[in-house]
Amino acid sequence: MLEYISSDRKTYDERYEEAISKIPLYTKDWTNFNPSDPGITILEVLTGYETLAQERIDRVPFAVRENLLKMMGFNIRKGRPARLLLSAEGVDSPITIQPNHRFVIGDLIFETNRKIELSGAKMIGIYSKTASGYRSCDGLLDNETRVPDNIFGKHPKEGNALYMVADKLPGPNEELILYVELNISADRNPLTEKMKNPFADVSFEVLTANGFVPCKVRDFTSAFLTGGEIRIRMPEEEAVLSEGYEISEEDNNSVKSDVPPMGGYIIRAILKEANYDVAPRVTAIHPFLFEVWQKFSMSECNTFQRTSDIPVKSSIIGEAYIDIYCKEEKGSTYRKYTYSPDFYEEGRYYTQKMHEDGFYHIDFNKEITGFGPEKLKNCVKIVCYTEEVMRKYAIGKVLGYDNQYIELPFDHLVAEGFSIIARREDDEGGFIYNFVYPEFEGDGALYYHLLEHDGRILIEDAGDFIGAELFLAGVAVTRGKDGNIRAGNELLSTKAFSDTAIRFYNPGPGTGGAERERLEDVRRRFLADMEMPYTAVTEKDFEQLVKKTPGLIINKARAYMDEEKNMVRIAVKPGNDEEYPKLTDYYKKIIMEHLDSRRLLTTRVELTSPVYTRVNVTGTVYVRLNYDDCESQIVRCIKEKIDYINTNKNFGDRLSFDDCFHAIEMLDCVKNVYDLSILPHSLTHAKLVEADIVPEDNCLLYPGDIKIEVVTYDR
Repeated sequence: MLEYISSDRKTYDERYEEAISKIPLYTKDWTNFNPSDPGITILEVLTGYETLAQERIDRVPFAVRENLLKMMGFNIRKGRPARLLLSAEGVDSPITIQPNHRFVIGDLIFETNRKIELSGAKMIGIYSKTASGYRSCDGLLDNETRVPDNIFGKHPKEGNALYMVADKLPGPNEELILYVELNISADRNPLTEKMKNPFADVSFEVLTANGFVPCKVRDFTSAFLTGGEIRIRMPEEEAVLSEGYEISEEDNNSVKSDVPPMGGYIIRAILKEANYDVAPRVTAIHPFLFEVWQKFSMSECNTFQRTSDIPVKSSIIGEAYIDIYCKEEKGSTYRKYTYSPDFYEEGRYYTQKMHEDGFYHIDFNKEITGFGPEKLKNCVKIVCYTEEVMRKYAIGKVLGYDNQYIELPFDHLVAEGFSIIARREDDEGGFIYNFVYPEFEGDGALYYHLLEHDGRILIEDAGDFIGAELFLAGVAVTRGKDGNIRAGNELLSTKAFSDTAIRFYNPGPGTGGAERERLEDVRRRFLADMEMPYTAVTEKDFEQLVKKTPGLIINKARAYMDEEKNMVRIAVKPGNDEEYPKLTDYYKKIIMEHLDSRRLLTTRVELTSPVYTRVNVTGTVYVRLNYDDCESQIVRCIKEKIDYINTNKNFGDRLSFDDCFHAIEMLDCVKNVYDLSILPHSLTHAKLVEADIVPEDNCLLYPGDIKIEVVTYDR
């Protein structure tokens, strides 16, 4: 059933005609296609069975097929808006950015999810500290230069550190977001979830009156293995200026009193472990960032705990229609309130006034009207609609049958924050309202799935809501993966900061934007996973598993059988900065840990480091007139053919003399190859088979001495 795709809904007649037309493809002896033929009778029965079986499978509910995939560990991935980190330049004094504030680039809109306070803080200096002392790395703050800097030195050691000096820092327990750009020469395999960086451990600390105090950190760079964001939670102690900083006599720890020459507030990243395979080369550090999300809020549902003087500020409230709902007693559902400019009679009313602070203030007067919210958790909900949503916000009625689909007026919806309002009649002929979120479970709850991409909801269980009228509450739309924009764009702020000199840009690319998976997408992912090797049996299994070892850079791998010792050997070339990389003991340990749980119990495995053999080339080549730089073209062609280190050629691949010969002949400048000799410098790890070079299974070839005599062909 997991492999079944309802791609066509052919009728019985269509299937029967298709079956009859295919008979000649399988046999030439069947010539009687009349209904009286027994074979035709059997074909009719089988066609009818196939048609009925498809109808039964088509009726299998969405939830059943979804749960079958869940049993195998494959859940539907929900759609997500892209997330972007923004930097603000030109902030001279503290500013506040309200929730749902919009930033625009092209036809994409990004919004804040919460209130953002920007202090105008700046990073004023960066220093690297190694055994030789402090070194300025201020180039990392220059967005134009992008010169790679070994922040912990070319050979990082435990205790080396990076110091970031700012003119101010967030207050205690507040968060600071950085984005780090790295110069990465090779693709590193991603670390698995919750996997610790196998090479290094970095502690982030802030200078306080008690010395350097560790911070809670979410480091998405994995100790500078990759580029990404670092989220630093300030300690409970207040940060202090390093100027005039003195350590007390009771605490003469030299590490704590160690500060760079520039005065300011200091964050230190210090190496606790240092076994990097490639020393981190940072090109830029972007501090004091904030988050925005690629979405466009068309209606907002806000919840408040207050019962009077409720401040509301929204990016859409100026053009919005407002509905207000209140809980009037503990355990009750919501009741709807109506706007009134003044309280003058009994009823469910509220007033709305604009204050100088830019907020709309909502108030109730229970003494006059007789009704108002009780001070309870989530006692007041305020929904702000744009006119477009208000015209379409009634979406249908809960009919009560299984798997009822209801079409929504919008598609590509954001699941987070989406909600609907279910209106039911109470015993007194009035209405009660419930705010219902996707896949909320509870006794008598309205349980539904939001199909964000399609713009539909699927009601799996109506609960106590049969007959309820449904209305949209929180609605936002997104462009999914289109929001994963490249780094370095300038975004325009709407309204509040549009007339200021403040510039907003994204130092890193947008991430996370995706559309909701369809059930068919999950099925394909499941089938692809079934084909992935988790147990090493064949040579390709071993090679693929080694290349995918989490956290490592593996360029090449070759598995081969050692018949003499009855074991599998795997030659591995790591992707470090060495000219002729060797497989370190640390790499061997990590790879073997990865392989141990995947090899067959009786299979012995041994990792081998690459050996390198030079290949020397001599020859005479006749070239055509009027061609420049012929010798360098020929030499470059030869190097490409015999370079196994920097090309896709693998361990043990045969170097064909004919391939090299013809590659040179095919050059435009070459008339003919008069003489060519290709020989290994040593026969220790490679042998000659006729004119070809056959390296051993753990050997890589590379260019040695290349001596080509170039003769200009002249008639």
